[in-house]
Formats: sequence, C-alpha cells, structure tokens
Amino acid sequence: ILLSALHIYEMNAKERPLPDLICIITGKGEQKQFYLNKIQNMNFQHVKFLTPWLTAEDYPLVLASADLGVSLHTSSSGLDLPMKVVDMFGCGLPVAAISFPAIGELVKDGENGEIFSNSDELSEIIQDWFHNFPSDTNPKHQRYRSELESFRNSDWTQNWNAKALPVFKKLKGIPSGGEFPVFLFFLALLCVFAAYLPTCA
Repeated sequence: ILLSALHIYEMNAKERPLPDLICIITGKGEQKQFYLNKIQNMNFQHVKFLTPWLTAEDYPLVLASADLGVSLHTSSSGLDLPMKVVDMFGCGLPVAAISFPAIGELVKDGENGEIFSNSDELSEIIQDWFHNFPSDTNPKHQRYRSELESFRNSDWTQNWNAKALPVFKKLKGIPSGGEFPVFLFFLALLCVFAAYLPTCA
C-alpha cells in the first residue's frame, strides 16, 4: 500500500508543487530484502528511502524529526491498537493510519491524524500534507500537533479513569469506588497478553 501510494506521489510530483520526500522505514522483518528489491526496481526519482535499524535512543529522535508518520498495522482481532502509533503520538508526530475497527480509539480522523483504506487514499493524504511544503504550511499541521500535545499530557491513570473504569463499573459485582480493585489490573494485563498469543489456523 505504501509503495503504491508513493508511486502515485512520484507521478504527480512531476506536475504539482510537491517536494522530494525522504521515507524512513524501520524494522528488520523477513520480507525486508524483498521490499528493498522492489523499491530499487520502481526507480523513484522524487522519493528517497532509508531503512535503518534504530537503537532505542535514536528511535524517538527520528520520530520527532519527521513530518508525517504512516501506520500500516492491522489487527487480526480488530481490537488491539498499534504501539507504533502511540510512539509517534508520544513524539508529537501526526499519523496517517490504515483503517480497521479499533483504530478510531487512537487516531481521530481529522483531529490528530488521518485514516485511509487503500493506496489511493494514502497518496491523497501525503500529497495534501506536503502540497507546497515547506513554503506553504497546511493549517492541519499545527492543529494536529496541538491535539497531540493534549494526548501527551494525559497519563495512564487519567486514561484508565476516563475510558476503562466506566466500562468495568457497569459490570455486575464490580465495586463502584474511586480506586479500581487490583484484580481489574490483572484482568486488563491478561487481555494484553492474550492479544499476543498465537491462534490456530
């Protein structure tokens, strides 16, 4: 999806006021070499690719220096959220994220980022984001970053009390006191671990 979107960007950059891009793709998955070969064969002129393996210290620095993040994470269950987006938000980086059922809990389309379903939509987001960049700054840039500042100022306890605790309070037999019981914490922890357990084909 990303390469197809950037190919469309490449074609339009010849006729529209779009800057050359540097696209940083992190990770070292099994298909890394396959995609490196594909990138080379596509012969991009207006998009340069970097594929580093970043240390824990360098990772947030790279995110904070970027202009737009892209998340291609989809969930087989439709319930788990991409931690990469949390990393990006934590560095104040707006995100374009692929659509799946739970993503709206994290990426608010048109508020702190944008959601796409295919390569055409992603390409439109990228072209709109970088149109006349950097001489003309899209008003969305600052608006999204302001929203992310609020996200960064909200800690775990605030989010628990605002989002999760009301749900648990509606369950029968759950106390409605101010502090949530310890067993709820372990229940939530179990749910997180369960999301990573392998499933049968």
